[in-house]
This record gives sequence, structure tokens and C-alpha cells, in this order.
Amino acid sequence: MFLPIISAWLKKTQTGDRAELRELPEDLPLWKDVAADADTCLGSECPRYADCFVTLMRQRAAESDVVIVNHHLLCADAQLRNSAYGEVIPACATLVVDEAHQLEDVATQYFGVAASSYRIDELLRDVERSVSLSAEMLQATSRVTDRSRIFFGALAQPQMNGTEAKARYSADTFADYFEDGAMLAGALEGLEATLQLAARPVQSDDQHDTDNAAMERDEMIASLARRARELRTELTFLIRANDSDFVYYVERRGRGVVLRASPIDVSRVAREALFDRMRATVLTSATLAVDGSFEYVKSRLGIGDASELRIESEFDYARQTLLYLPRRVPSPKSAGFSAAAAREVVEILKRSRGRAFVLFTSYAMLRAVQQFVETALPFPILVQGTAPRSVLLEQFRSTPHAVLFATSSFWQGVDVVGEALSCVIIDKLPFASPGDPVTAARIEAINATGADAFATYQVPLAILSLQQGLGRLIRHRSDRGVLAILDPRLRTMGYGRRFLDSLPPAPVTQDLGAVERFFG
Repeated sequence: MFLPIISAWLKKTQTGDRAELRELPEDLPLWKDVAADADTCLGSECPRYADCFVTLMRQRAAESDVVIVNHHLLCADAQLRNSAYGEVIPACATLVVDEAHQLEDVATQYFGVAASSYRIDELLRDVERSVSLSAEMLQATSRVTDRSRIFFGALAQPQMNGTEAKARYSADTFADYFEDGAMLAGALEGLEATLQLAARPVQSDDQHDTDNAAMERDEMIASLARRARELRTELTFLIRANDSDFVYYVERRGRGVVLRASPIDVSRVAREALFDRMRATVLTSATLAVDGSFEYVKSRLGIGDASELRIESEFDYARQTLLYLPRRVPSPKSAGFSAAAAREVVEILKRSRGRAFVLFTSYAMLRAVQQFVETALPFPILVQGTAPRSVLLEQFRSTPHAVLFATSSFWQGVDVVGEALSCVIIDKLPFASPGDPVTAARIEAINATGADAFATYQVPLAILSLQQGLGRLIRHRSDRGVLAILDPRLRTMGYGRRFLDSLPPAPVTQDLGAVERFFG
């Protein structure tokens, strides 16, 4: 049912960007069959290379004076250049990075290593679709299938992952799984060798047609062999787990299992892969400064000497906003926090008449508060996960008095101008979980130098996240609204002053009456 829609769209699209097909689900399995990714793209060897949308995009970029890309494409291009695979973005001398506070996270993703059951399943599927399955090929694919099932099945067991979605491991703790991983790597090596042997021309009476068909076939098989080789290389690196510059962990994603290694410190790779290649680099964001300084971001991204400029906001926060910090909310660690937070959310939303984002640091808190609010208020409640993000935002903008419950992905990059969004409520200070493997490894690395990781890493990172969340409210000089932070640690803990000093200079109140008067 979706193919006719895609076929009709292909005849009129100028970009090939599937975001244009808004009626199709983002997670549609069919996309894997009609779109090439980094694994399946043949590059210049592809027979459709000349009319490929990616090729046309690169040509337009090469002819342009200014090329706009997102952080992911920027880091993907840098990673490809480091791997000697070529480039995505044309060479340039000047780089401007907006929303630069996101760069460390994206670089952590792109300069890491990952191998997953998904990638192996997709490789085997493509082999079965593209290559004649001789007895040797069937044996090679069956061996990979069996070894993958054994290896990733063992990793998915509770004793490896516990109850968390991610579990850190080391060479020592991975010892029980190493042999199964090595057997899978060996099976991938066998599949690569079998694919290379399969790349033989097919005989035909028409030599020209035979040559073209054989070339296309050999290119496809070579691509499959390369994928098998890359998977084997990455898997070998991951099961050895012996590079101290990386943190290793297992992650469950749906029914799949992912083995990852992420760089603990991206400062060197960001400097070498991004900044050192440029004549000039400009980093901008509304949330780059902590404690009135850029030192935190500079240290995380490996930036030494730099010209610095802080510009006062164009918004009149004293007139446009009110910061509400409730009096009687217990510690977030107490059993009564969620109920107290829910009561505060209800009282605030009564006064704002909906028109709010309620942003949470966890899905557990979101669900707990949602159940309470839905029964207490008549306003339309939209919840992250019930529809694609773009659809939820459209519904929020078009639905009077709507309330959106959301977690991290709505804390930044969301723009709602006007009265539709008149209040942003945040449940807790957004500290990164110390149980997250990357966060834990970075804390350990900083503490090992004698520095205080909480003061120099965890607090600054949380301040930037909080600034982003609160920044959803005021997007225009005519906007007005209430910022509410339910976490009492802003007032009870010593580090709370650092958070307060980094917030917009809005009037502060602990009185719900002041909130009512603001909206009245």
C-alpha cells in the first residue's frame, strides 16, 4: 500500500528527502528496501550513481558558497574522512556550528564503534536477496546466523544486562562471552571469503550485456564482502575491550542487542577531525556559558585559544517571564516526590489554562504524573511516544489549551511561538544518570586527575540542559510565560546557586498567587 505513494512522490520530488512524505510512518520497514545507507551505498560504482539524490545533493553543495548541514552530517563527514572513505560535505575553510552545546554528544556517537544483531540480520537479508545461494553460500550465511543468535542471545540475558537498558563491560567481565564473539567474527570472515569467491562473471552470448551485468553483480558482492569485513573488524575491537580511551557497553534496543564502544574524551578527535581542518571555526548557542564562562565547553571540545563574545539576550525577561519555585516539594529521592510534583503541575496548569510543556527527566516520572493530571484536569494531554514528534508539535500548536508531556528529545530544538505555549514546567534538575556507561566513565576519568567531576562536569552539563529546557518558552519578544522548576535542590543545595545564576533574569516567586496574577 505504501509503494504507490513512494512511486508517485519520486516523480515530483527534487530532494529525495523522505521527510516530505509526512503521511508515511517514520519507522516504516519498507524504507530499508528503497533507501541506501552507509552500509549499502555503492558510491560511484553504483549504476544509478549519476541520478542518485545524494549525488545531486553533493553536486549542489559543491557549487554553493554556503552549505547548511546538521551536527550528525558534520560528524559523519569527519568520520568518513578519518576512515579514508571520502567525504560527504565539500571541503571548506570556515565552519559555523550553531547549537554547539550538542556537539560533544553527537561526536561521541559518530566517533565510536558499534556492532549489532540488527546489522548482521540486514547483511544476511541483503546477501540472500542479491547473491545466488550456492551450497557454500548457504553454509556461510547459516553459520553467521547461528553464531549471531548464540552470541547476542547470551548478551541479552539478565546476568549480562541486569535490569538496565545499558550495561558496561570490560575485558574481564566480558570473558565469558569472548569465545562466542570470536566464533561470530570467524563466521563473518568466512562469509566475506565466500562472497569474494562468488564474484565471477556470468557467461552469455551477448558479451556487452554480460560485462555490464557482471560488473554490477561484482560491485554488489564487493559491497557485501566489505560490510562483512567491517562488521568483523568492529566486533573484534569490541570483544577485546582493551582500548582505555573507550568505554564499552551492551545496549538493548527493542528486540535487538547493540555492542558499543564510545570515546570517553572527544576533545582530541573533535579538534583533529573538525577544528584543525578549518581556517576559522565559529561556535554559537544560547547555552554555551556556565558560570559566566565558556571554559566548560572549550575543555570538552578541545578548544584552546579562542576569541569569545557573550551577547545579552534580546528578550526582556523581567517583563516577559516569571520563575516559580514551589515551597513544599520534597527531595526528588523521597517516595513522595512524584505525588507532590503532580499536585504542583495540576495547580500550575489550572492557572496557565493548559498551554504548557511539562518536561521530565525520566519516563517513569512522566507516567506517574500523567495519570494524576489526566484525571484532575479537562485540558487535552499529548504524550511523547504516542505519535511522531513533528505530529505532536503540530497538534500542540493547533489544539487550544493543550499540554504536552515529554522527556529529553523535547528539551531542545522545539520552537512554539505565541500563546499556545505559555508555561514550561520541569520536574527535576537534569543531571545525567551516573548509571549511564559513558557518563560513569567520564566521571571516573575526571576524578582520576584529582578534579571534582561533580562540580566540573555533572553540574555544568545539567545547567546547559536546564537552560535548553527553559529556553522553549520565550521564542519572540512578544511571548510571555511562566517557568516552573519543581526540584527543591535549587534552594536547598549549595550548587543550586550555580543553577539559579545561569537562568534567565526573571522575577522569582514561591507563591501560586503570583502565578495566577501573572496570567490574569
